[in-house]
Parts: sequence; structure tokens; C-alpha cells
Amino acid sequence: MLKLHLQALDILDTPVWVIVPESETVLFANKQAKKLSAGRSLGDMRNGTYSAYAQRSLSMYLPGLENQDEVVEVWSIGPKNEESPLSCRASLRTLDDVGDVLIFEGIYRTVPPMPKLARAAGYQPRKQGFYARFFYTTSAPMLLIDPVHDGQIVDANLAALQFYGYDREEMCQKHTWEINTLGRSILPVMSEIARLPGGHKPLNFVHRLADGSTRHVQTYAGPIEIYGERLMLCIIHDITEQKRLEQELEYAAHRDALTGLLNRRQFYHLTEQILPTALDFSLLLVDTDHFKQINDRFGHQRGDEVLIELARTLESGSRSGDYVFRWGGEEFLLLLPHTTLEAALEIAERVRLAVASISMSGLPGITVSIGVARHMQNESLDALFKRVDEALYRAKNNGRNQVLAA
Repeated sequence: MLKLHLQALDILDTPVWVIVPESETVLFANKQAKKLSAGRSLGDMRNGTYSAYAQRSLSMYLPGLENQDEVVEVWSIGPKNEESPLSCRASLRTLDDVGDVLIFEGIYRTVPPMPKLARAAGYQPRKQGFYARFFYTTSAPMLLIDPVHDGQIVDANLAALQFYGYDREEMCQKHTWEINTLGRSILPVMSEIARLPGGHKPLNFVHRLADGSTRHVQTYAGPIEIYGERLMLCIIHDITEQKRLEQELEYAAHRDALTGLLNRRQFYHLTEQILPTALDFSLLLVDTDHFKQINDRFGHQRGDEVLIELARTLESGSRSGDYVFRWGGEEFLLLLPHTTLEAALEIAERVRLAVASISMSGLPGITVSIGVARHMQNESLDALFKRVDEALYRAKNNGRNQVLAA
């Protein structure tokens, strides 16, 4: 029934994507959205050549949208060799049996063109009047940009000069693409922002300073007419520290504190994306043999050292695209996308041999028992885990230090 309701969006000429914010999975895309995306995933569109957004995680928009804040992102659409920017406005809805979803709707409205006034020598800074007092005394870095002339920076306030490390003459010889790490790709994004109704949409970029260092910034940019000139006013907020804290929190949410491996919560997040696409994926459930004896004889600190060494060994034995998790205690889990049971058994045996060769000063040899199972079509995760757990149980009961398949 839900699918039938959403299919009604196919009659629209406007592209519409319905997205579950927590998992960032596309629940539905109407015909126009599918046509414009040209097979791109949501991640590809949000992180393409011309993409820009205010929040890396879609779930972080939820509090603002609940307060009726406007959220706009710029996505990269079309085939790889024909990319173009598309502004998308987000709204929050609640669907039965799904919960909160984000509706991203492509914005096609254009801003009516302002009459182009004759310019003698272009924009000329003035030191008097309301605008001058506002622009030059504001503590936030502000730039005036001429989008018609290749994104040239025509003026900068004192806060911007201090932030970027240039004097006014140097700053006003630069173009916005010289300070933005996107390079010239920022110009189509600027054009897209300039035509948004209302202007001044917060978007995140990385800007390069005079000393070559980079800073994460959130910019509010929009068209403005000053002294007869149509320009772009850009207000810059340094969010580098905020981004660092966000990255640390994201790492802590997804990683095990001791080993640095992905945690169980991240496994369930990933499998929501992998289950529909990877027809051949397998699991390896790895249990450390006699681990309690290590803790009892040598102490928990040495036990932690063993777990860390095991984590590094499992990582080095995995392939690109595989996922390694600390499942809990002395158990680890390997998720192997697009992997048959035969290939998974070979990987498991290599892991077992690599662990058996570990030598740690003052400790006895370490071994692991491994249960292996391949996901079967239409099988639930609970059923899959029951099978792989049974295989591990048999491996341990049969003498440990061995690999068995379900």
C-alpha cells in the first residue's frame, strides 16, 4: 500500500526522493528522479563534483526541520561525464510503518534576472553609509564575489582578511575557486546557489588559507545588489573544530573503543544497505580459544593486548571491501560481500593460520575457532546468525582451532 501511495509521485515533473534519514537509504525515487540521477547512488549524488551540504549525516537535519528550518542541498546529477548541479529542498514527513522520512525535491525555480546596470570601473569599495559600516565592522568573515567575472573576489572585510591571511590587495586579486578546494567546480555551484529563492543557504566547504592550510567552513551565500552592482555576498563561519568533534563522535559511535574495529551497531547499519544488493555474502564468526585462561593467568591488560593483536591480524587478512567487527568480548565478525561459501572458507582458513602464527612475549600461542555461513536468498539475519553460531559451536566442541561451515 505504501508503494502505491509513493508511485503517485511519478506524475510529477519535479524529481522527488524519499529517504530514510537514519540509514540514508532511498525508499522511493519517482520517474523524474531516476532519470536525472542516471543510476547514481544517494552517496554519489551528495558527494559528487558539484555537491554541497550543511550536514554530512542526513539525520542531523531532523531537529531543524522539526522547527520548520529550511534545508537545501546541492547534488551532482547525471552521468559521470555530464555532471550538473541540482538544488534539492528537504522536508520532513512521517509515513505509516516507516516513521520519519526526508522528502528531497529538486528546485527548478529561477530568480528573475536583475537589470544589468552599466559599470564604469566595476565595483568600487566605499567607506561611508550603512552598508560600509555593516560590512567592514562585522566580526564574521565576509566576501563580496562577482559571479559574472569568473567568481572574482571584489571586496573582503577585516575579519576575512585576518581569517585567510591576505591583505586587501592580495585578496581582491583572487577568485573564489582559488580559495575553495573544489577549484573551478565551485562556479556551477555558485550559479545554482545564486538562483535559489531566498538566497543565503548554509553549505559546507573546505577553504584554503594563505599559508596553505585548510579550514572547514560553513558559508551563507546569496545574491545582493550594492551600488548598482549585482554580486554574491558570502558570510563565512569557521567550523573546523565542530567538524573535528563530529568526526570523533562519529568514530566513537561506529567503532569499538579498545580495538578500533567497527562495532555491532555499525554492522546492522551496513547490512541494511548490503542485504538488498549483495546476493553472495558470507559471515565469519571468530571466537578466541581459551581466552578466559589468558585473563585469569596473565591479567586483563594482557588480555586486551591479545584482542588488539587479533584485531590487527583480522584486518590484515581481510580483502578490500570486507568489514571486520568486534562482536563482543573475545568474538569477532567478518562480513564478506559478494563472497561464496567456498571463498569464505578459504579466507577463514587463512585467518586461522595467521592467528596461530602470532607470537606475543610472555604469552602462550593463540588460536581461534571460526564458524562460516553464506547468506541464502530471503534468509533473515536472525536465521543466518543461528546457522553461523551453530557452526562455531561445533568447531569449538570438535577441539577448537578449526573452521567449520553451516
